[in-house]
Amino acid sequence: MPKAPLTRTVTGATLLLAAVALLWTLPRTATPGRAADCTGRRIAYWSADSRHTAEFARYGDDNTRVDDWTGGDGTHSVRLPDGRTLWLFSDTFLDRVQAPPNPRGENRRWRSSDTGGTPFLRHNSAVVMSRSGRLERTLTGGAAAAPGPFFPDPPGGGWRWPVRASVEPRRPGSAEKVVRVLLWNRAPGSGPWIFGVPRSTEVATLSLPGLRLEGITRTVAPASAADPGRRVLYGAAAVRDGGWTYVFGSDDPPSSPASSASLARVPAGRLGDPGSWRFWDGAHWQRQAGRARPVLRAGGRRGVGSAFTVVRDGPAWVLITMDTGGDGAAGLRALTSYWSCSPQGPWHGPNGWLTPPRPPAADPQYLAVYNPQAHPEFTAAGELLLSYDINWLGPPGVPADSRLNGDVDLYRPRFLRVRLGPAGP
Repeated sequence: MPKAPLTRTVTGATLLLAAVALLWTLPRTATPGRAADCTGRRIAYWSADSRHTAEFARYGDDNTRVDDWTGGDGTHSVRLPDGRTLWLFSDTFLDRVQAPPNPRGENRRWRSSDTGGTPFLRHNSAVVMSRSGRLERTLTGGAAAAPGPFFPDPPGGGWRWPVRASVEPRRPGSAEKVVRVLLWNRAPGSGPWIFGVPRSTEVATLSLPGLRLEGITRTVAPASAADPGRRVLYGAAAVRDGGWTYVFGSDDPPSSPASSASLARVPAGRLGDPGSWRFWDGAHWQRQAGRARPVLRAGGRRGVGSAFTVVRDGPAWVLITMDTGGDGAAGLRALTSYWSCSPQGPWHGPNGWLTPPRPPAADPQYLAVYNPQAHPEFTAAGELLLSYDINWLGPPGVPADSRLNGDVDLYRPRFLRVRLGPAGP
């Protein structure tokens, strides 16, 4: 497929940051250091990546088991030390996939439950990919006859959505590795909170190589903001730089399509230690999450979706998000990007506009594109692998389940290859 150039670019600029000497024993921040070569970046070209899209379709359609993944969203990944890849999903469908036609008479593969009623929908799952790139098994909780979420629901109700993950030493200096998974803890809600009220950020620990869930620790408490719409859940993106892991988060204002992005940092290897987290207040790193201030504030055409991704491209930082400032339904159709010379900003953009392909559907006007996520471990020939999720958001009051179960292609990740280039002239 020929690569498609982006449109609607803005002028890039060259920023010069002063070099600051640090003791070699201390973790370095991203702001100090040499950044004379830092220039604006954006997605310059893209093409569809059929290999990964087809592999998830193959695995989802395989009826060898009916207690494994057939669809999901919230697509994140982490490369394991033995070369496998762990894929993490939020809401997840299991059950059996049937050949067409579906109950509506359409030529679509569809999903049904062997136990009757509505097919299983769980709040999270994980899927293991082999070193060769073949999806092999699904990790869930509970028993095969009654599977549940891999990361169990919190006591008292609600659910956990996994976001970014990384491999870290079990303890600082330890040779033993574990997987740390950032989780969004959300409480049940209604009205503008039908997807859950933001409650807290947690970190789960998984053993290696067995991927057994060992425990879950709360790292950012819910009391950081009394107003649920201003609570920041961290883990939309996490980038290792020098001796730090920079963790990006977002708020979730119910009255606005755009969120503001905030920033925390943790010494490398200590994501699971709540006392090691620090939060950017616009000038300094603070211990109290409630003192954090956005590094990219929503307003006008600016802002991020509640789920976005951040990558490094040389000295530059690039944030890819839904185009929340788009006209009409563009915010659920198109992606855009920002760039900066440090995680704290200033962030420049939005730059460009990318409308990724959507699967064919009988009612395409209701198909939403969201949650762009980078998978740097699959970078090839200078091209970054980027996933995005597809959902059906029909007229108000019309539940999505029947459409998603009637066409399994509507709730599976799709993939692009993207190449970054200059943001200007």
